[in-house]
Formats: sequence, C-alpha cells, structure tokens
Amino acid sequence: MSNALIYEQIEVRQRLSRGQWLVLIAAMLGWLFDGYELGLFPVIARPALQDVLRTLQHPIVTDGQVGMWMGRITACFLVGAAAGGILFGWLGDRIGRVRAMALSILTYSLVTGLGYFARNGWQLGAVRAISSLGMGGQWALGVALIMECWPEKWRPLLAGVMGAASNVGILMVSVVARARAVTPQSWRWMLFLAALPAFLVVFVILFTPESDRWRAASKRSTQSPLREVFGPIMRRRTLLGIAFASIALIGTWGSVQWMPLWADKMAGVGHPAAKATTQILLAFGAIVGSVAAPLVGARFGRRPAYFFLCLMSLVLCGVLFRAIDTYGSIFLALTFAVGAATASFYGWFPLYLPELFPTRIRATAQGTCFNSGRVLAAVGAITQGSLIGYFGGSYARAGGVVTLIYLLGMGLIWLAPETRGHPLPD
Repeated sequence: MSNALIYEQIEVRQRLSRGQWLVLIAAMLGWLFDGYELGLFPVIARPALQDVLRTLQHPIVTDGQVGMWMGRITACFLVGAAAGGILFGWLGDRIGRVRAMALSILTYSLVTGLGYFARNGWQLGAVRAISSLGMGGQWALGVALIMECWPEKWRPLLAGVMGAASNVGILMVSVVARARAVTPQSWRWMLFLAALPAFLVVFVILFTPESDRWRAASKRSTQSPLREVFGPIMRRRTLLGIAFASIALIGTWGSVQWMPLWADKMAGVGHPAAKATTQILLAFGAIVGSVAAPLVGARFGRRPAYFFLCLMSLVLCGVLFRAIDTYGSIFLALTFAVGAATASFYGWFPLYLPELFPTRIRATAQGTCFNSGRVLAAVGAITQGSLIGYFGGSYARAGGVVTLIYLLGMGLIWLAPETRGHPLPD
C-alpha cells in the first residue's frame, strides 16, 4: 500500500474521530458565547448609559455624554481583553488548552452577569473590563486547540467556522434584543442571560480531549512562552501580528461597533428596535465575511487576502460614513456589506496566526498578537468617543476618520511572510 493511501486513510480516521468533533464543538460554543458577550454592550450601551447617568440635576443624557462613556467602557473592555489574551494564552501553554479554556468561559460569563447590579458608568466599566479577561483568552485557546487537533487540509474551512461562530453569538444577542426591546427602563435582563454560558464549563472539562501536539510540545519546552514570543527569533512575527490585529480591531471597535448607537439616534425613540436590527445585519454580514476570508486566503495567498480585506473595508466604510445620514434601506444594505468586510479579518486570523508560531508557544503568541491589538483599539475607541464630541454628536463623521486605519494595513501586509502551502509548524 502506498504512503499516500496510508496517509489518506489516517486522515479519514482523524476526520471522523469522536475526540476531534468534541474539540470542534467545545471551541465553537466557547467562541459563540464569547461573541454573545462581545455583541451585548453595543446593543445595551445607549439605553443603559442613559439610565445610569441620569440624575435629578441632569435628567436628560446627551449623545456626547453617551459617546464619552462608551469610549471609556470600550477601552476598559479592550485593555482587559488584551491582558486576558496574554494571561489565558500563557495558561494554555502551561496547563493545557482545555483547562485554560474552561477558566476563560467561567470568567466572562459569571462576571458579565454581575453587570445586572451596576448602578453607574464606572461599575459597568469594571464589569466589562474583568469579564473581558475571559473573552480575550477564549479566542487564542479555541483556535490553538482546533488547529492542533484537526488535519492540515481542513484549516481554511475551520478558520472560517471559528470566525463565524463569534458572529453567530453576536447575531443571537441581536435577535434577543429585537424580540424584546432594550430601553433605559429595561436592559438589565440582557446581562443576566449572559451568565448562562457558565454551564458550558461542565461539558468542556468532562468531554473535551486535550491537544496531543500540546502534550508533546510541553515536554520539550525549556523556557517561558512569553519570553520566546518576544525573543530574537519570533519578535518580528509577533510585532507584525500585533499590527495586523490592531488595524482590524481599531476599525471594528473604533467605528463599526458604534453603528447600533448611530442607528438608534437616527431612528429616534419611536423605533427602539433599530439598534438590534443594525446589529443583526452586521452579524449576518460578519458570518459571510468570516467564512469567505480564509477561503480567499487559501486560494490566493494570505497576504493578497489581507490586502483585499483592507481595501474593501476602506471603500465600504467610506461610503457608509460619508454618504449616509438617514436610517433606512440603503443604510441597512450598507450595514450588511460593512459587517462582511470589516469582520472578515476574524476568519483570516485563525488561518494565518497559527501558521506563524510553533506549538509550544502558539496559544501565548496568538493571544499576545490578537489581544495586544485590543490595547491600540482601546485608543481608537477613546478617539472615536472624543471625535463624536468634537463633531457635535456625529457618529458618522467620527467613524469616517477612524476607518482610514485600513490604509496602513494595505501597505504593512507586504512585510509579513507568506505561509500558504506551508505545514503548521511544530
């Protein structure tokens, strides 16, 4: 029997193994509910802040005030997610992908549920920052576990599935919010629902097998994963990974995540479901973009794909933020397109980042790259909040400025290595 036939039979057995399907289910559910947590605050932010910031002296809360607090709380979330990505990524390389993933899910679900009791802006910010530690860790751990357990040829499709899973979670929170309007008088119940994924930890701990690649690599590792990530051999790849993640995350968190607030303002008090409808279309677009991006990367190369994603995001955001000023069908159609373009990066990252780093440091490196980008995205969120105030409450003019960041990505990608056709490094 030829070697090719032997490898094909081995791959078929791997593809159908119960353990690999359990790994895929656990990682997808962890990232799906992570997406629910990610999409939660943009939907509840404006009514929640209008509620907690209202006082007897100032019963009416302006969009300038909402924008300022939205920027602060988003920055708290992004900095917390960056720290969580590094912390849980390090734990994943030290104690295993599965146990670290269970801890990250427990963190983001239970702490978000505590937001039900928040009474001011800083308490909302604290809940968002602490819960984001778990959210930041989930991505790196889930991606590492899947990519290490499944056959090489499935990586582009699985990268798209992982990218889409988070956006399915965002879609879920949007559908829930549309079914029952979120208003300044009724928003806390959404935070209570967000605590339910804690039950997923039981499944992860009891049924999800650990990565054999990690077990083997952990026995060979001789130094701190974080030290190696920033060591002389890996430093260039790490810094480029941080830059690529920063560009995508600044575009998302510095402008696109504010679109439900913008829609809420344009639609007015008579259409409280506008923000949920906007996020539903963003999520549908994001699912399409996340699945398509790694397939484009597999066909044409990782670098051309990233360049194309930046170009499409730049053009579509430019049209949306500079040409639209009314909530209606054109706005909603562009919302879908912008969601597809700007979220497509989150299907590209699970394909490309694992290919840059060896197994012994993969979770730490991915967590560091993706979540360090969130620190810079926090600056983008604060900038967006300030720009909204500067532009007299205009979400659109502020978004039009921040999304120019995609120009940087179009040039920077050509400094990175092309990994198409290369095996996942051990």
